[in-house]
Amino acid sequence: MSAETLTRVPAASPAGRGPGNRRRPWGQIASQIFLISASILWLLPIAFALYVAVRPYSDTRKYGYVSMPHHLTFKNFSDAWSQSDMLHFFWNSALITVPAVIIVLGLASGVAFVLTRVDVKVNVALLIVFTAGNLLPQQVIITPLYRMYLKIHLPHFLAGSGLMYNSIFGLIAINVAFQLGFCVFVLSNYMKSIPGEMYEAAVVDGASLWTRFWRLTLPLCRPALAALATLLTTWIYNDFFWAITLMSSGDKRPVTSALANLQGQFVSNQNLIAAAAMIAAVPTLVVYILLQKQFIAGLALGSSKG
Repeated sequence: MSAETLTRVPAASPAGRGPGNRRRPWGQIASQIFLISASILWLLPIAFALYVAVRPYSDTRKYGYVSMPHHLTFKNFSDAWSQSDMLHFFWNSALITVPAVIIVLGLASGVAFVLTRVDVKVNVALLIVFTAGNLLPQQVIITPLYRMYLKIHLPHFLAGSGLMYNSIFGLIAINVAFQLGFCVFVLSNYMKSIPGEMYEAAVVDGASLWTRFWRLTLPLCRPALAALATLLTTWIYNDFFWAITLMSSGDKRPVTSALANLQGQFVSNQNLIAAAAMIAAVPTLVVYILLQKQFIAGLALGSSKG
């Protein structure tokens, strides 16, 4: 065999480790196992709720909830829709969620722009105040907040009761107050990643402070705003605590509180409640699907820029 032929023969790979048979490191395998297990644990309650929702109450009462189904039906969904008047409560949730998300994003973007692009001596102190607001549990302030809502009077076009208590405006206000700190923190970090040379060029061109904010900063922050809009919609829409404690009229409460209308005094139809809960979760899924690309882009950009 000639020397030229020997040079063409590939060297044997050790222990069969060819290019197509590379062994994955144990850390990667363990991380994949963890993610798969976490996904299963996360989806298991949802799958079980859907399984309960498609079974009739007589079936679960006779055989138990953890049993093989003898009959499947979608009647629980139609009964939950009609008996709880969910369309009305969906409208209540929209009246609370949509204005609250818009107000939070508007205020947070303005505050974050001032904290990052305007030279003010109290910038760091203000950022600490807004960040510290995220550490305050809701249950800590509920008693003084409840008394304050009973004493604050509002015009009748904002609140039919004339008070912050038992009004949609009151729920919007408290949701804005509690979500504002987190959004200011996220947007301020995101705006710091925008190159300062762009603002210097805008100042040279004669752009005002408002122009730099409205026409330069906000378009660049669109992915972060979309990601925050998705999170805020989910958090505010799913809120149950404020609606129960700060609102007494059942017809004004959001859809999460409407599920309590299906709760009987002595007997609870968990199949009906599970079907109503699955219906109530649809709007958040729709919002995530519509903003999915922007949401993922916002998370990816925020993690890649210092």
